[in-house]
Amino acid sequence: PGIYVCARCGHELFSSRAKYEHSSPWPAFTETLRGDSVAKREERPGALKVTCGKCGNGLGHEFLNDGPKQGQSRF
Repeated sequence: PGIYVCARCGHELFSSRAKYEHSSPWPAFTETLRGDSVAKREERPGALKVTCGKCGNGLGHEFLNDGPKQGQSRF
């Protein structure tokens, strides 16, 4: 339980309340902690490249409509 932060700068990214089990080996979240937690840019249809909203450190992707409920994203 707690807050997940950027490994590079310590910026708060995700809350454990938004974490869920997914088949991928990486932690999966349905939403960011705040609107400025991450920056996003489209990488390909259905997938956004996600970086830390403060320092730009690469965090992976947001997969649109791939969350645990219909219409939710997976980070």
